[in-house]
Amino acid sequence: MTASMDKEVGEFALIRWIKEQVGSENTLIRGIGDDCAIDQLAADSQLLTSTDLLIEDIHFKREWTSMFDLGRKSVAVNVSDIAAMGGTPRALYLSVGHPKQLSEMEFKEFIRGFIYEARQYDVVLAGGDICASPGPLIISVTVQGHAKTGAAIQRHGAQSGDTVYVTGTLGDSALALYLLQSGQTPPDFLMQRLHTPGARVAVGRCLSEEGLATAMLDISDGLMADLDHLLVASGVGAEISLAALPLSDAFRCELNKDRALIDLALAGGEDYELLFTSQRSDLDQYPSLKPGVVKIGTIKTGAGITLRQDDGGIYQCRRRGFDHFIDE
Repeated sequence: MTASMDKEVGEFALIRWIKEQVGSENTLIRGIGDDCAIDQLAADSQLLTSTDLLIEDIHFKREWTSMFDLGRKSVAVNVSDIAAMGGTPRALYLSVGHPKQLSEMEFKEFIRGFIYEARQYDVVLAGGDICASPGPLIISVTVQGHAKTGAAIQRHGAQSGDTVYVTGTLGDSALALYLLQSGQTPPDFLMQRLHTPGARVAVGRCLSEEGLATAMLDISDGLMADLDHLLVASGVGAEISLAALPLSDAFRCELNKDRALIDLALAGGEDYELLFTSQRSDLDQYPSLKPGVVKIGTIKTGAGITLRQDDGGIYQCRRRGFDHFIDE
């Protein structure tokens, strides 16, 4: 195996190999192998489509992750967008800018991880493209899903008096990255949260089917940044309780050493948890919402985010959410 893609393999042989890994495409009329995939949607169903880029040395470093895990993450972060609308993911389209130094073995390991994760959500890889890249590894994924007509949860429905909820725990991925950048070895749990996040599809679907959420999105750029997106779209403000933020045991362990790390839970990014609002204030007791949701605040009239401490004082976060054109 050479350090670069074996020229004897060729683009079309690789595509045939990928098609073999995908196997039966029983959710599609036509999948990999034609100019377009063909997918039938019912008359009462709306198509959801999102696309995302992962670029080496911006979104990931290959020395910190396996290619298998990178394939998994490429799926999960895109499926998370469908979960954030309360939809059901259906098909993925993958395009790769392939650098010369990436070996055939590494590429195939990436594809194996991609297909493994797709199967966790019952999603099919339906097509895509591969081309040579003179620079970094570039991964572009388009995901399609569906929701019942009128049932997709958007960002603009929050109203004064609504309760603000999140799923899971916050800051784990950002803390893992912070420790890696500091030359430290993060605990396994934090590394998993960084490299193999999960998309909260079941929770999103429950919220949609039960009509429980007024607005929702997933947390990719950090709680503060993504909550601000929701608030601006809805024309409201919010008050968040600092003490209510859900933190993992691994995060609390590091927080006990450095209290300033709380800002990673507020603005670190790459949590891929759901952030939503609801007219109901008892959803943390709702049996169908597993692995569970946590109340962190309330929607208010006005604009902006107030972070309230236990003593009633206002906390000022020293970080902001990630912005590609500011944080280059």
